Amino acid sequence: MYDKTKYRSPIATITLASDGQNIIGLWLEGQKYHGETLFEEWVENDCLPVFKLAKNWLDQYFAGEAPKISDLPLAPIGSKFRQDVWCILREIPYGQVITYGEIADKIAVKQGKTSMSSQAVVGAVGHNPISIIIPCHRVVGTNDSLIGYAGGIANKVKLLELEGVEMTRLFVPKETRVARNT
Repeated sequence: MYDKTKYRSPIATITLASDGQNIIGLWLEGQKYHGETLFEEWVENDCLPVFKLAKNWLDQYFAGEAPKISDLPLAPIGSKFRQDVWCILREIPYGQVITYGEIADKIAVKQGKTSMSSQAVVGAVGHNPISIIIPCHRVVGTNDSLIGYAGGIANKVKLLELEGVEMTRLFVPKETRVARNT
């Protein structure tokens, strides 16, 4: 059985999930893949100490501060490959972005390969179960396009702006705009 609680952020209501000791999930309301890695029952528990820690972390983050990811006990559930990608996401500095291709290059080096599929990385980033804290919103397309955020492109833009990312070179592809408006 997993514990869950809600957090009201400036961009959306957030669901936090825990195994009792660690944060295992953080999803924005309406986010793709919401809770897909959790196969047990969820029980509301607003008093769990790890939730207090996570809510304090989120308060700092949404106040424009740069809290450390390492301040929270995190235990995302996923394959070895996804875990490797999520470790790289944790290394992206606050207020900066990295491309899917750059992550693929880092994974290739880690695995002793000459190359790695960017598409595989896109899938792993998109299935990140601890959004915001493990900052998948800081990943952009090779051409600086704002793509691939399961929490929605509008929220990705808000999070990057909150962090002070220089947005002038970043753009939302037309296909994404059309898909988002339908």
